[in-house]
Amino acid sequence: MPAFSLAQVDYCSMNYGKGLSAVDESQVTVAVIIPCFNEEMTVGKVCDDFRRELPDATVYVYDNNSTDSTAAIAAEHGAVVRSEYRQGKGHAMRQAFRDIDADIYVMVDGDDTYPAESVHDLIAPLLSGVADLTLGDRLSNDSYAQENKRYFHGFGNSLVRWLIKILYGRPIMDAMTGYRALSRNFVKSLPMLATGFEIEVEMDIEATDKQWRLVELPVDYRDRPEGSVSKLSTVRDGVRVLATVMSLFKDYKPLIMFSILGLVAFLLGMVVGIPVIVQYFNTGLVPRFPSAILAVALCLAGMLSFVCGVILDTVVKASRKQYELTVLAHYKRVSE
Repeated sequence: MPAFSLAQVDYCSMNYGKGLSAVDESQVTVAVIIPCFNEEMTVGKVCDDFRRELPDATVYVYDNNSTDSTAAIAAEHGAVVRSEYRQGKGHAMRQAFRDIDADIYVMVDGDDTYPAESVHDLIAPLLSGVADLTLGDRLSNDSYAQENKRYFHGFGNSLVRWLIKILYGRPIMDAMTGYRALSRNFVKSLPMLATGFEIEVEMDIEATDKQWRLVELPVDYRDRPEGSVSKLSTVRDGVRVLATVMSLFKDYKPLIMFSILGLVAFLLGMVVGIPVIVQYFNTGLVPRFPSAILAVALCLAGMLSFVCGVILDTVVKASRKQYELTVLAHYKRVSE
């Protein structure tokens, strides 16, 4: 896997539509953002590694109510430490994106499971103008399967990947990776609602729905050192991630969702109603009034669901058009 330095690549994403032009490292501002909750064992090494790889970048640690020495250790190792009192990774990243102004944002966990050496590979597609969001893919090289000791975490990741592929039509190898790089335009145009670990999935789906350029690059993964504990709850956070996938599907693809629901209701209505209709043609009577009423109600509900989907789809398309105008306005402001 090739390594790139900031000074070795041409880029257009930072010139916002002005075309490719080579620039040196000093013209690119990079912010490394590390959301942390009780990571005193590893945060110092993570800060040192990224300061070594990106000496001109600013390393930010967003301390999320840690009860140990995470904040103090991060400060000792040269990070800019800020506190986020609303609990949750999503809250920390949302506030970081609001606070920080940079050309490139690198997001990485503070548990020392991702190699800092790979940051150049993640940044390179943004600098060359071929990506707005890059993901550090832990799965394609099997490093996650070999290192990860939590089976259900891997299963949950696979389930989320499958759902995104089925519902949104885009295969993403590692939807839950916490190692990613983002362009300024993507960050400043990203409507974030996630409060916890579902933040990664929200980014992936937002990029897919709004047709941002997304690139995945293999990175090696190593498990947490002994004594370091994952803050991700398999059940609680897994349910929240799945709920986010389905909620965004409702928001972004209402015609498909409500058409499916409507078809199911209509078919159930036909299953209940066909025996009533057959009996009527045979006898001229409708003795099963409850079944007839239920069948009519289900069929009407199915048709209403489809109509709701059509109306909401029109609203979503109008919202997308407005979103594109907002993004264009942002590009214009930055390029002036």
